[in-house]
Parts: sequence; C-alpha cells; structure tokens
Amino acid sequence: MNHVLDHDSLKTRQRAIRHTFPESVGLRVHRALSWLHRAEQEADDHDARFIFLWIAFNAAYAQEFPQRRDFSETRLLLKFLDRLIDADRENLLYELVWKRYPSSIRLLIDNRFVYQPYWDHVNGYLSEAEWQRRFDRSRASARRALGEGRTKKLFAATFERLYVLRNQVLHGGATWDSSINRDQIRDGANILGDVVPIVIHLMMENAQGVWGEACYPVVE
Repeated sequence: MNHVLDHDSLKTRQRAIRHTFPESVGLRVHRALSWLHRAEQEADDHDARFIFLWIAFNAAYAQEFPQRRDFSETRLLLKFLDRLIDADRENLLYELVWKRYPSSIRLLIDNRFVYQPYWDHVNGYLSEAEWQRRFDRSRASARRALGEGRTKKLFAATFERLYVLRNQVLHGGATWDSSINRDQIRDGANILGDVVPIVIHLMMENAQGVWGEACYPVVE
C-alpha cells in the first residue's frame, strides 16, 4: 500500500463499502473513525492524543459476548491483535514493527515504569527480586522476538506495556503534560497513531471476519 492511512482516507473508503459491513463491524468502525478524527486534532498534546487514540483502538477491538467477564481485557486485546495480524495480507503491521518503530518498541520494552510487576513491587505485592526476575525474562523474550522476526510476540509485549501506560493515564495515575513520563507518552502516542488507522483499515477490508459483537449497541 502506498497511500497514507488517516481519518479522511479511511472515511472515504468506509463510505464506499460500508453497505457490505455486518452491523457490528459498521458500528465499531464508525466509532473508531470518530475518535481517530479527534486524535488527529491533538498533534501538539501527546497526552490528549494518546487518550483519544486509545479510545479509538478500544472502539475497534472491544466486543460483547456472554463469557466476557471471564476474560481479562488484555487477553481480549491480544486475541484481537492476533486476528488482525493473520488478516494483514499487506504486511502493514509487520512493516510498522520492523521498519518504523523497532527502536521505540525496544525502549518501551526496557522501561520499568510501564511494566506492571514493577508497580506491584512498589505497592508491596512482589519482592524486588521477583519483579526484577520477571522483568528480565520479559525483556529477554521480547528481544528474542525482535531477533527472530516474530511479529505476534513482539506486538503482545508492546501492547502489554502500552496497556499499563493506558491505565496510568486513564485511571488518574499520571499528571497532564508531566515531565517524568514524556518519553513513553510520546512514543505510545506515535505507535498508536500508526497502529489505529491500520486496525481500522484491516477491519474494513476483512469485514466478514469474526470480529464479535459491538459493546453497547445503538438501541432505539
């Protein structure tokens, strides 16, 4: 693909083919596009951009099913990413990971402040030795994935870190425009800024795939 994926180009494509979408996919794409559009207006505010992009991403991947409460949010997210990568015949996510963001992803993987067991240690739930052991193992696994070109494994590690950052921001555990988390917020917003349009594109081009029912459907 040689054209830019942004709200305007995706919205044009959506208008052309939305009549072919299952209702649940149409609703999720519509919602995700609306939040992507809002995020694109925040080029100078990384915190706001990150928040709006995460909502767009959530609008795309969140789904409703009877056993939902038995699944963690991160498991749902990672299963969704696996399906996306399987559907990505254009290798857009592969190109993103291996050619555009390998250094940013490596820095994110190595950042203890977006690794949940570190905070479990800070809060007294894990010993220092235990969180460090888990951190070292997680980093080694991600580095092996980097060395072996395993996109799914690396995406899983990246989004586990981004999900911790998401919790910090959306649950009030961070200060707006704080100087102490600029690197991870900036890198997180940049990564999501490229991932979210690809996610929407892949969902539209594979609309008949099993994406699940939309959460909170429109009720007349």
